[in-house]
Amino acid sequence: MLQLESARLVGKGLHRECYEYPGDPTRCIKVVVAGNSDENRREAKYYALLAARGISWEMLSRFYGLEDTSMGLGAVFELIRDHDGGVSHTLEQYLARPSANEGLQQTLSLALPALRAYLLRDRVVTMTLKSKNILLQMTTGNSGRLVIVDNVGNSDFIPLSNYIGLLARAKIRRKWRRFEADLLIQNPDNVVLRRILRE
Repeated sequence: MLQLESARLVGKGLHRECYEYPGDPTRCIKVVVAGNSDENRREAKYYALLAARGISWEMLSRFYGLEDTSMGLGAVFELIRDHDGGVSHTLEQYLARPSANEGLQQTLSLALPALRAYLLRDRVVTMTLKSKNILLQMTTGNSGRLVIVDNVGNSDFIPLSNYIGLLARAKIRRKWRRFEADLLIQNPDNVVLRRILRE
């Protein structure tokens, strides 16, 4: 059993906490702190489907399986780090920094369309797209890519879009439109973001 008492906390959501995997700085482990482990199991099933399809993992944190920990069942993922070795920050965190917005314009003007194209190409369905679940991984000092790290999968009772590409892409386009609208609502004074999304 993996002991997490002394592990470094790298992120926290409503239901799960994310820790650096003890002894492996390239991985992290998410454990449920409110509710049950259904979310971990649902994710595991969907990631197995993606792996079987042979998708690219360039904009999605790779999943390594479930593991028993001292805090309950954990889901092991790739830990996304910037070029300098630091853990990447969320898109939400970057957008909340007004002083950094102008510097981010070029990065986001490339990264947002690239993420949308990736989701459509590899048919990666998310429960919802939220800026707090997407990391901006800085690959150099002034360029980066967006990587989804949470809320991946399909909650439909009969998840046909998991198997039918046309339905998957329609669902992805709907969620992307909602994501863009939410970004503008949450960042009403961010002129850089408005400029990018109008392009």
